[in-house]
Amino acid sequence: MESKSSQTKKKEDLSIQIAKPQPIPHLEPSRPSDLRFDRLQRSDQGLKPGERLEFGQFVAREAVVDEEFWTAAWLRAESHWEGKPGERHIDNFKRKFAEQEFNAIKRRCRGQHWQKCRCMITVKKEERNVKRTILKSIVGTLDFSIRHLLHGESFPGELGKPLSCSIHTANINKYGYVSNLCVAKSARRQSIASNMLYFVMELARSDGKM
Repeated sequence: MESKSSQTKKKEDLSIQIAKPQPIPHLEPSRPSDLRFDRLQRSDQGLKPGERLEFGQFVAREAVVDEEFWTAAWLRAESHWEGKPGERHIDNFKRKFAEQEFNAIKRRCRGQHWQKCRCMITVKKEERNVKRTILKSIVGTLDFSIRHLLHGESFPGELGKPLSCSIHTANINKYGYVSNLCVAKSARRQSIASNMLYFVMELARSDGKM
């Protein structure tokens, strides 16, 4: 009788062990393997005056290396998910968003000459004896591109314009387009966004695009 009871208990224990759900392994989303997240901030001293804009404690310029593209993408992910703090797995969502945006930025910046996009960033100004990684230096970002008006348009998005009125020169039928403007939460209210917009407008004018 005791042996039978012991066997029954073993079966119950075994069934409990089998029925117990196994924890789902945490899979860290992959990221570009050639990125160096300890890479130090690039010096801006070699840039010409028209290639950068200094204001306050910051410098606006074009992103060049992959680590800058990645940091810009991550900043956009942070901004995108900023108003949703209660979401489950939000860190994974941010990582996925950043990876997709990183690849999208590189595709846009490699576009054909007539539709090439430029990823602009604002970084903390260099300080003597202070070393910062790229991840810690970028506080603002936006995308800037030159687009063409559609045939018959005199301004972007115009509808119902007669085709017979669409006579443009090579420069008149282009316009600047800004997207994905965001500033790190810790660096807001320091005129970063307005200075970045001013910077890209000046770039467009200097190139004869606007």
